[in-house]
Amino acid sequence: MIYPEYIRRSPLISMEATMTSEPAAGRAYRVLEHMIVTLELAPASFVTEGALIEKLALGRTPVREAIQRLAWEGLLDVRPRAGIAIAPLHPGDWLRVLDARRGVEVVLARSAARFVTREAADLFHEAALAMQKAVISGNVLAFIQADKALDEALAMAADNPFAARLAAPLQTHSRRFWFRYKADTGLAESAEHHVALIRSILDGDEEAAAKDAKRLMALLRGHAEVAATR
Repeated sequence: MIYPEYIRRSPLISMEATMTSEPAAGRAYRVLEHMIVTLELAPASFVTEGALIEKLALGRTPVREAIQRLAWEGLLDVRPRAGIAIAPLHPGDWLRVLDARRGVEVVLARSAARFVTREAADLFHEAALAMQKAVISGNVLAFIQADKALDEALAMAADNPFAARLAAPLQTHSRRFWFRYKADTGLAESAEHHVALIRSILDGDEEAAAKDAKRLMALLRGHAEVAATR
């Protein structure tokens, strides 16, 4: 069930629209991250910096900055004279990601419920609407973008840059695992848990937000445990 009373009829900012206001390095990062999460850049494959520059058409410096950031986050491995390796996907690593992510998600959820602003609330509404539309249409890529938008709204609302910076790469890794192992069957259930979290945050209920964050992490951990047995 999606909670329509928490969804305003306003359009989600698309990746393309968001990118128009970003510096080139930010645009390069967003596109490369999306390509990695959605496996367009296949796990354990190799690519060259030149190929990425040509594909993104954003210039050497911003693409190089994006590559360095993604390497720091563990999504790329830059190997001199060998190219750039895309991080492999080992099912058991999803459990490790979630174990690291659980605590910081609770911190962010509590803080977001305490400090949420009107601007952040608008982003939560847009993310919830986008998730609803993605479930109805079965559009996994749109759901991935909505999930990313929700994470960014959570980071804004929580007003805790230290927790947000810790959570962001873990969220990306988790999104990538989810896309690989659960995207074909997990849209509605995942949307339900995300929208419950949004509702608690917009209600300003810190305890409920913390519980909903834990429930979401428990849902993902259940998926990860199944994936680890494959």
